[in-house]
Amino acid sequence: MKRLNLVFLNTAGKSVTLSLNDPVEPADPVAVRSAMDEIIAQNVFESTGGELTQVKSARISENNTTPIEIA
Repeated sequence: MKRLNLVFLNTAGKSVTLSLNDPVEPADPVAVRSAMDEIIAQNVFESTGGELTQVKSARISENNTTPIEIA
């Protein structure tokens, strides 16, 4: 499954990652940045280290899982 990982810094200077499943590809960097800025402006999330204060990075990751049949 692919995920869009939005990485922010909080008031404590620690990284906080918000992950969204099944992102639209190719990702639009301007739209991603705009969404991240809006998340900070609306102050909708808070971490144990305080409010989200700054955009750090964004990335799409993929996790492949292969089940193992156990007899």
